[in-house]
Amino acid sequence: MPRIRKITPCLWFDSQAEEAARFYVSLFEESGIDTITYYGSEGFERHGRPAGSVLTVDFRLGGQRYTALNGGPHYVLTPSVSLVVHCASQDEIDHYWDRLGAGGDPAAQACGWLKDRFGLSWQVVPEALLAMIADPDAARTGRVMSALLTMKKLDLAALQRAYNGDH
Repeated sequence: MPRIRKITPCLWFDSQAEEAARFYVSLFEESGIDTITYYGSEGFERHGRPAGSVLTVDFRLGGQRYTALNGGPHYVLTPSVSLVVHCASQDEIDHYWDRLGAGGDPAAQACGWLKDRFGLSWQVVPEALLAMIADPDAARTGRVMSALLTMKKLDLAALQRAYNGDH
């Protein structure tokens, strides 16, 4: 059994925790399902889940541990919490954008953000972006932010051109 860390993000799903976790681990290296727990008959009057249905799925994405919980329809995922995928190239941005966004909400796509088919929000961003927006040159950072705000999926070459001041 894997060592328990002090902090593990828990993602609340209605009933798709296992499906979501299996989808996510299929996309990232150093990922896998660690443990699946199941509801028993205890507490049925409170949770309403049949005995034997999935309660939690402990999984890893890129070495980071998460728990997916089938907690019912009481709460839903919102963009106030998102997972950030740092990408080294445009090919990598395209790869994750296309796969994570498949079946998601196209209206939720803006500035590198997307919502997947399970309702989880992701930010698919180039690794170089942080250095660009942390540059002490306000004109450079302003150009990058102006360019970024016009994009759905981020375009690394266009961001680099904005950073360099190339039109």
